[in-house]
Amino acid sequence: MINHALLAYQFDGHGGYRSLLEEPLDQLPDDEPLIWLHMDVNEPDTRTWLEGPDAKLDPFIIEALLEEETRPRMIQLQDGAMLILRGVNLNEGADPEDMVSIRLWVEKHRVISVRRRSLKAVSDMEQSIKAGKGPKDAGQLVCMLMARLFKRIEPVLTELDNTTDDIEEALLESFDISLRESIIDVRMQAIMFRRYMIPQRDAIDQLRMAELSWLKNDHRRHLQENYNRVTRYVEDLDTIRERAQIVKDELANMLTDKLNKNTYMLSVIAAVFLPLGFLTGLLGINVGGIPGSDNEYAFAIFCSFLVAVVGVQIVIFKRLKWF
Repeated sequence: MINHALLAYQFDGHGGYRSLLEEPLDQLPDDEPLIWLHMDVNEPDTRTWLEGPDAKLDPFIIEALLEEETRPRMIQLQDGAMLILRGVNLNEGADPEDMVSIRLWVEKHRVISVRRRSLKAVSDMEQSIKAGKGPKDAGQLVCMLMARLFKRIEPVLTELDNTTDDIEEALLESFDISLRESIIDVRMQAIMFRRYMIPQRDAIDQLRMAELSWLKNDHRRHLQENYNRVTRYVEDLDTIRERAQIVKDELANMLTDKLNKNTYMLSVIAAVFLPLGFLTGLLGINVGGIPGSDNEYAFAIFCSFLVAVVGVQIVIFKRLKWF
């Protein structure tokens, strides 16, 4: 019994399917029609089956399917393809940029896929299959899965672009130092997405150009569309990253201008009070001969003199265009 598989389908080549979850693994057919097995690599039985004789997999493929950390890539082995793709992490409490991998071994009559975390694109595939819109062959299954992966990615990137717009608008309206954390978060998300998107684009291009008997011209056209789609995502992420850097630089410039303005005002105030401090300090020494010590109006006269000094300083500063 395939009790450790998440999904197990046999397709009739016309969009229909038959569930194989109750079928013995050692009795699965090796030729037509197409079979898709989707498994959770965290289950011990999955590892046991993949490494066993029933899976009939090359040790290199087994290692790639069970690898802990993966980056998108495509490897051709005879008439099969090892394909590793990434989709956005839409699981509850997760960060979308922490992209989830799905690993596929694709042959003409069999597709084996494994995952470590839940992926919404696979659920979308399951709904299409149950609606009678299943794949007719291995090439179409790969194209359908890619389309659903990228369909889930696009809204996340659109939201990231909108967030960048909001930050730019907020910065134009008023200076807010708290925007720095928001823009750093946007840049980090863009960098994380781009980290996986570029090798994913290369993997699709390699698959599109591969000489595989189960890849038809229609499939190659779909792969070309997916390649163009991912290329656009990469370009959008580059644009978002550049815009975020511009906003960050503008924010830093505004902060620098504000600090310079405050420093300038403090310098002007210090310049105004420098001679006043000198005069008051000079007349405040406790020695004989201080002028006006016997005059009852001396303090008022001295205060008036200080005001006059400040007035002269202001006139001089204005002529020097210090403010």
